[in-house]
Amino acid sequence: MSFSHLGLNPNILKAIKEQGYTTPTAIQKQAIPIVLEKNDILAAAQTGTGKTAAFTLPLLEIMSVKKNKKEQKPYIKALILTPTRELASQVCENIQSYCKYLPFKSTVIFGGVGINPQKAALRKGVDIVIATPGRLLDHISQKTIDLSRVDFLVLDEADRMLDMGFINDIKKVMSYIPQKRQTLLFSATFSQEIKKLSQSFLTNPKLVEVQRSNTLTKQVSQFVYYVKKDTKRNLLVSLLHKEKWNQVLVFTRTKHGANKLCEFLNRNGITSLAIHGGKSQGARTTALKDFKDKKIKILVATDIAARGLDIELLPHVINFELPNVPEDYVHRIGRTGRAGNIGEAISLVCDEEFLFLKDIEKLTKTNIPVKTVEGFTIAKLKHVGKKSTSTSNSRRKNNKSDSNNSRSNSRKRTQRV
Repeated sequence: MSFSHLGLNPNILKAIKEQGYTTPTAIQKQAIPIVLEKNDILAAAQTGTGKTAAFTLPLLEIMSVKKNKKEQKPYIKALILTPTRELASQVCENIQSYCKYLPFKSTVIFGGVGINPQKAALRKGVDIVIATPGRLLDHISQKTIDLSRVDFLVLDEADRMLDMGFINDIKKVMSYIPQKRQTLLFSATFSQEIKKLSQSFLTNPKLVEVQRSNTLTKQVSQFVYYVKKDTKRNLLVSLLHKEKWNQVLVFTRTKHGANKLCEFLNRNGITSLAIHGGKSQGARTTALKDFKDKKIKILVATDIAARGLDIELLPHVINFELPNVPEDYVHRIGRTGRAGNIGEAISLVCDEEFLFLKDIEKLTKTNIPVKTVEGFTIAKLKHVGKKSTSTSNSRRKNNKSDSNNSRSNSRKRTQRV
């Protein structure tokens, strides 16, 4: 099946062809026809499945058919809510590419940056707004945005928004949107919380579920190094110098850990920057741009900050610390080996992470090969500590630890996420 069989108009097809889209993904094949029939939808699809196009392309098609040629100034027809600034920016970037040959304008609004440029963009008139909940409420409270004519609402990565404590913000936003609308909810899972949310916000939704990808592409080679905790940083520096890697995304579990690792790498002559919830949006944007432009070799990130990152031809991902939620490992290393390219995922594992590794291998049904480096690695790991539980509670705890400070600081400045 090609995109032309999905009922999209030539201007949309031309734009996505220029983006290199040839065959619809599984979520796109299922979701696009349902949305075009103007049904609400509850879809389970992970990051990297093509879900942005799955909800954006049919919305653009419907908007094109309904477009009033006499409309003098655009008004907000579609509102897309996302959990993080990075994801909001990425979604907006994608939409602008899909709209290349359409008369629609879009803008993105999120906290951590000045609000006045956002107000100016809204005053000029836009058709599509991509927003994080907190900053959207700032605009609502200041009466700088009008949602009274919204036809389409998209909740993207709704599970993450729940985990990050945005449920009350979402409910407030809902009170400003017409009840007569088409609502699309996308989540990584059909958890009980998501089902409950859908009952509140969706009307007779059609269900779409793409099989969860707990196995990884063959394009990604995986390795682990068994190492003592206090030797990890030195091993990482040794690997980076020896292998001469030029573009590496390194994951840590905490903001503090990301900062300390960056300082250590820079002291050892390896240019690096960190992105996490404690950084200003300007700093995060600069770090990502410098990394994409290869001005720095290493980008150190936490899981939440990395949501929505889209880095073409990323050759290497390193887990400096394993995530305690095994699905996050799949998300992390799925950022390399994309679009048929070869990628490599390396994990530095200490005794305290023994059970995390076992959970990951169980989920992905793999035994990850072990590599050694003389003078750094150890022969095997010891079981230390209690078993972690890979539940929504543990995920929620970790997500909040990376977002609470950013959100509370933003609220103090009335510049929320």
